[in-house]
Amino acid sequence: MIDKSDSRQLIIDAIRDRKGHAITLVDLESVPGASARAFIIAEGNSVTQVGAIADHLEERLLDDAGLKPYNEDGRRNAEWIVMDYGDVWVHIFLPEARQRYNLEELWNDAAITDYPELD
Repeated sequence: MIDKSDSRQLIIDAIRDRKGHAITLVDLESVPGASARAFIIAEGNSVTQVGAIADHLEERLLDDAGLKPYNEDGRRNAEWIVMDYGDVWVHIFLPEARQRYNLEELWNDAAITDYPELD
């Protein structure tokens, strides 16, 4: 089994594999009542890309770490796909949906880390 920092990095790497961007880690470990220990939030530029990121993430985590999501939602319209990996929930948004739901503001009492864009 991989540790939590390795699983978080694997998720971020998988998102970047499909050119996902605007990646943010919301560390919820110190937030009482949080539904997970962390959210990883990212964007794709189209519903096709959002779906491709989610597909690749699911495949890569299964192949590299033996992890399958407990649940997921949003594949039908692919404006916002959420994947529940237990301690970590991955949210993949279209930019407009991310702005509308603004999870970072909702959980602003958590430690938030923005990851730099890679070329």
